Order: sequence, then structure tokens, then C-alpha cells
Amino acid sequence: MYWALLTQGVSRWRRKIWHAAVMRSGMLTFLVLLFVLGGLTFGWREHRLGQFAQLKKELNSRPVRDVTARPGGQDVVQLQRSQIAGGNGPEFLSATLLPGRGMNLLQITAYLPQRGEVNLLASPPLQEAAKILSGTGADANGAKSLSMGAAVEMPWAGRISGVSTPDGRNLSTIWHGNRFILPTDAKDSDGVAGVVAAGGLLLKQPSDSVNTNVMPDGGEAQATYRPGNFDGHWPSQTEVTTTVALSGKSIMMKIVARNTGNSAEPMGIGWHPRFAVLGGHRAQMMLRLPEGLRVEVKDRRSGELSGNLLPVDKTEYDFTGRIGAQLGALNLDDSFVHLRTSLLESGPMAELRDPENDYGLRITAMTSNIKAIRVYAPLDGSYISIEPQTNYDDPFGHQWPRDEDTGMVVLQPGQSMQWQVRLQIFSLSSTDSGIVREP
Repeated sequence: MYWALLTQGVSRWRRKIWHAAVMRSGMLTFLVLLFVLGGLTFGWREHRLGQFAQLKKELNSRPVRDVTARPGGQDVVQLQRSQIAGGNGPEFLSATLLPGRGMNLLQITAYLPQRGEVNLLASPPLQEAAKILSGTGADANGAKSLSMGAAVEMPWAGRISGVSTPDGRNLSTIWHGNRFILPTDAKDSDGVAGVVAAGGLLLKQPSDSVNTNVMPDGGEAQATYRPGNFDGHWPSQTEVTTTVALSGKSIMMKIVARNTGNSAEPMGIGWHPRFAVLGGHRAQMMLRLPEGLRVEVKDRRSGELSGNLLPVDKTEYDFTGRIGAQLGALNLDDSFVHLRTSLLESGPMAELRDPENDYGLRITAMTSNIKAIRVYAPLDGSYISIEPQTNYDDPFGHQWPRDEDTGMVVLQPGQSMQWQVRLQIFSLSSTDSGIVREP
């Protein structure tokens, strides 16, 4: 009992001392203010050291997988980065990839000083794209991938012509004595009326694996595909690895195709980006192409080629000047081959310039097997497509001279080929518009 009384007395004594020393004297308020000021000082110090900015940048640059829309039944991968603080030039901000649809690059966003954040590719919103890319009906063989974003085309790029099969749903064509039966429901951008197969066979292929990595100024995604013989349409077994890396000023895209079968196979690789005309004023857009020859089109309606290669000098198709030439009223659906590399360039280079919005896009072929650039710029369209391809249009066609290399690489069992391009963004009014060499 005495011990309990003593304990209660000590407690009352401590409370009186605390009340007198802290509460009445204002010491509690002082301690709280001291704690707050200490926290603010630490936060400002870390900010000055760049810790918060670095953390924000790392969080924003982490690849994000969107589970709300899954074209091809697989998660969307979005590479992201933060705009450079105080930057006054155009920058890439994100890249949205569809591993479930052959690694179609559905959208690229960028910051433009005159417009803010914009979409650079002519594509519907993700949710709408997921509904269109259903894999059924008109999209049974992936045709709808050619109507949005930037689809990967292989084992050939562009068109292949042939003879219609009795059911009218496929065509047959011959390569080295081997007959191929190819689906014809996948029309290309122009929706040509002839008997053609377009865009390759990877358009709706789901990936077998996907990996993502954070990079100092963006991110990287890699998808692997094992389509085998493409449902019996191709003569051997194929494995495809596609890698896309995003940074502020460039997007690197690399595709490696390997023959994993027991027989030889032809292989062509291309890319089908549809760059948006942001202001809707197509005629003022500037196109620059490397020096080369234009493939003559015999029939614009069907896309049939004559096999003749024509010079472009002093013609309406001459876009080889230092800054190219305006598209004006020229309706383009043409391929350019025998491409030449200018001094200081890493490879043949094409540019699309938008004077109205003070920015440009530059595509550089980083591998020597890219032998053709196809340009599709419909007169009434809201996009312009610049397509770097290893093969010519209709590479198996009989119209080509026997000594003309139409770009289809023959892969023997175990062999592989690589296709690589670099997409850059630059300002037209600053020194950014100069040639940027690969570090």
C-alpha cells in the first residue's frame, strides 16, 4: 500500500514539473518548430543535391505495364521518362509497345515547346485500339496493325504479289522453286486492289517473353517471338527478338531474326510507322530522302511495279536537298532504292520536317542491309509513313532484272540477320537540327 502511494506521488510530481517547464514556458511550441525547421532544412539540402529530382526521374522512367487493355492478350509496355528541367527543345517522353501484337509501337509522345505534350503517331487511344486489334474478322491475320502505330513487318516488308488461290482468300508465289501460300486479307496503307499479301506474318503474333530495363534517360523493352513456320506459310522455323530503347532525343529499334529450323528461308524486315500531321496541314510538311532511285509504279490502283528504277533528279520526286522539299499536292506511294549515305551520316537517312510546329523526325538506317525506303503520304491523309525496309516491294516478282538484288536475305539453318534504325527528334530553329552522330 505504501509503495502504491509513493508511486502516485512521484507521478503527480513529474506531471507538475512537465506542465510548469514545458507547457507554460512555451518549450513545447519551440520543440515542434525546431523539428519542422529541421525537416525542411534536410529536404532543401536533398533537393539541392538532386536526390528528389533523381528519384522522380527514376520513378517516371520505369517501364509500366498496363493491365486495363491487353491487345493480343498481353500487357502493354510503356517506356517513360521525365522532361529535362529547363529544357527548351523537343524531347521524346514515352513509347507505348504492344508485345501481344508483334511489338507494334502504338504511340510515341513528345514535348514540343510550341504545343506541349503531343502524340507523334496516328493511332487511336489504347482502349479503342484494343477493341480494333481483336484478331477476328478483318483482323484475323493481323491486318488492323497496319492501320495504326508503327508495326513490325516480317518475314517480308511491304507487298508480295502472286496468283489468287481458288478460294480467293490467299495467293501463291514462288521462291527458289518453293511455293508459298500467303494470306491476302492484310492490305497495306493504300488498300491496293490487286492480289497482294502485305505487312508480313508477325502482325498479330504474341510474344513468348518480355523484359524491361530502366536506363539513365528512359527505358528499354525486349520481346522474343517464336512463330515457327508462321502457321505453315514459311519454309523454316524462325525466332525473332525485338528491342526498343527510349531516351530524350532518340528511339533505337533493333530486330534480330534467326533461322532455328532445318532448311533455308528468305527473310526481309521492315517498319511501318504512321507519323501524324499535327496541324492537319499536310502540304507544308517537308520530306528529305537520301540520294537513290525511285521504283516505277506501273499501275497505281493495284500497286503493280514495272521493275524499272528511275532517277529523281529534277523531278517532282526529288527530296534529296539539304532540307528536302515540301510535299505540296504530291500523292506519294513510292519506294526509293540504291540508297546512298552522305558524309558524316551513320547510314542512309530520311527526315520529316514540320515547320509549323518547329520540329523534325530523322530516321537513320543503322544496318547496311536496309536497301529501301518506302514513303506513303496520301493526299487526303492525316499521316505520313516513312518505312525503312531490307527488301524491295514485291521482292519475288518476275519484273526485276536477274542481277537486281531485291533485298531478301537467305538465312541458312542457324544463321541470323539484324535490322536496326534510329529515330531522332530535333528542332528546326536551333542547332539541334544538325546531324547527330551515334556516341
